[in-house]
Amino acid sequence: MINKTIIPAIIAKSQEELDELLSKVTDIVEIAQLDVMDEKFVPNTSLFFDFRLPKTSCLFEAHLMIEDPETWIKDNWQKVDTILVHYESCNDPKSIISNVKNKGKKVGFVLNPETPIQNLSDFIDDINQVLIMTVNPGFYGSPFLPEMLDKITELRNMKPDLDIEVDGGVTDKTISLVDKAGANMFVSGSYIMKAKNVEDSINSLKTLIE
Repeated sequence: MINKTIIPAIIAKSQEELDELLSKVTDIVEIAQLDVMDEKFVPNTSLFFDFRLPKTSCLFEAHLMIEDPETWIKDNWQKVDTILVHYESCNDPKSIISNVKNKGKKVGFVLNPETPIQNLSDFIDDINQVLIMTVNPGFYGSPFLPEMLDKITELRNMKPDLDIEVDGGVTDKTISLVDKAGANMFVSGSYIMKAKNVEDSINSLKTLIE
C-alpha cells in the first residue's frame, strides 16, 4: 500500500515570509514543498535567495521552477530532503539523478502539462518520484486541468510502485479525482496556505483520500 500524503506548497519572497508560512505547517505535516522560482522559467519569483529552514521533523522538498537547476543544487542541496527538477529545464537528466543521489537525497522530475510521461521512460526506474503539474506552473490558485488525470493513470500503470505527486489546483473539489487517477502525494498551495485555519484545511483534504 503506497502512503498517501498531503503536502502544503510554500511560495515566499523573503525569509520573514518563509518563516511565517512554515510556522503554520511544520508541526502538522510530514512534508512541505518549497516552490523555488527564478522569474525566468516561470513569470514569478519565490525563495530565490539564500534561505534558511527551521530545525523540525518535517521533511522539505524543493520544486525547482528555474532555468538552471544544476547551480541551485550545487549551492543548496544540503537544505532539503528531496529535489524535484522540471524535465523541461534539464539538459542532462541522468547527470542530475546521479548527482542528487550521490549526495544522499531523493530526486524526482516534474512534468508540465504539455510534457509527455514517455520522456521519462529511460530513467523512470532511477528516480524516487514524479510530480505531474495539473496547472501551468508559477502561481497560487491557477485553474485545475482535468485532462491531466489520464496522464496520472498512465504513469501509475507504467510504474505501479512509484510515488506520484500532483501539484496545481488541488482542493476539496479536485483531490478525489486525482486520488482515483492514481496519485499518492497531493500538493496544495492556496487551498491550505490561504485558509483561515490551515490545520482544518489539511484535515479536510485527508478525509477525502482515506
